[in-house]
Amino acid sequence: MTINSTVPGAPRLALWLALLCSASSAGAEVTAPPAAGPPQPTDLAERWDGERVSFSAAIERSLRQNPQTAIALSELARARALLEQVRAASLPTLAAGGTYTRLDDNRVLNGNIILGENQIGANLQLAVPLVQPRAWVSWGHAQDNVKLAASASDEVRRQLATSTARAYLTVLTQRNVVAVSRTARDAARAHHGFEVSRWKGGVGTRLDEVRAAQEQASAEAQLAFSRTQLARAREALGVLLAADGPVDAMEAPALDAREPGELGERADVRSAILRKQAAHRVTRDSFVDYLPLLSGVFQPFVQDPPSLTVPRTGWQAQLLLSVPLFDGGLRYGVRRERTALEQRAEAELQALLRQARSEVRVAFGAVREADQALLASRDAARLAQEALQLASTAYREGAATNLELIDAERHARDADTQSALAEDAARQARLDLLVSSGSFPPPR
Repeated sequence: MTINSTVPGAPRLALWLALLCSASSAGAEVTAPPAAGPPQPTDLAERWDGERVSFSAAIERSLRQNPQTAIALSELARARALLEQVRAASLPTLAAGGTYTRLDDNRVLNGNIILGENQIGANLQLAVPLVQPRAWVSWGHAQDNVKLAASASDEVRRQLATSTARAYLTVLTQRNVVAVSRTARDAARAHHGFEVSRWKGGVGTRLDEVRAAQEQASAEAQLAFSRTQLARAREALGVLLAADGPVDAMEAPALDAREPGELGERADVRSAILRKQAAHRVTRDSFVDYLPLLSGVFQPFVQDPPSLTVPRTGWQAQLLLSVPLFDGGLRYGVRRERTALEQRAEAELQALLRQARSEVRVAFGAVREADQALLASRDAARLAQEALQLASTAYREGAATNLELIDAERHARDADTQSALAEDAARQARLDLLVSSGSFPPPR
């Protein structure tokens, strides 16, 4: 069904106001209610000249400008930088070195200088990891961490979009509640003015006028509270959009309820699956801790002046083999820790899947119930407005009391408010279904 954001009951309230204003009693002249004066400061506060955004624009803007997005992207950049650091252990390295030595005098043996008083040496060292299984698997694990960071960024995006959507819908709801409260306030003012006219005309009573005044004060308080809630909702939306002030919603979005899809579309489920897979690979690759390491080193050099043992130019090459024999049980402890982490990741994934399935079932049922509640609340609002018209007609003809009219007015206001809240509940239920099934926000 289609959800609209119109305020129910406003035309009917205007109708019964017209009936009240045209009422007259036998034997007395009743003047019309006083004309509306200049807008009060609270009326001016309802005029909105600030920024308005559409639903899709609000979601896109929050995902682009909210600081949480920047934080998630920085974590992704950090994961990529850590990948580069880990990868360096598997790649060759090249280093240059030089020395200058000053002796107090030449070292002479049999008339030959074996060490000059000024010595200059320079070399290049190329180290190539030939067999480095630990570094190789660490490279793969770092790539998994990059995928996890990207998945975490998607989860932040999902949560941020959901929060923005809820704030947007809250603004729409509070705006409707303010409209209902304002209409009820205007009706109460007109009713009070009518009772004042009747009392001054000698037809009404002071009790009727006081009751109408009390109802007007109650309506004023309700309107003030509704305006405060609307201001808070606009400020919350502005914060999520990284705006410098409050932001208002433009129109009600079209949230299509659909059958639940695959849970793997949810960002948090994808992230949990990746964590479980990464933990399994880390445990599986624990065997490399027992493998030998082999590196090659090649070093050309220059020595000036040459010595008995070092020529002027030359090179040397080495193969370095390291075989881990005993490390005090460190590797066994690390493997058990990795196994425990894998079991934890598996348990977290299963718990999340159960929770996600439950959320989908609840959300899908909530959509149906919210639609039925919306229909019922609109019927209740329509009937309350009809009862208000009947009460106002009966009061005009002297067949009902002022107390009955005020009671009908309150019921009409409450029914209109409940109808506005039911519209919000229906929209929120559709949003919950889209979020729980992984269909919101739309993929990038």
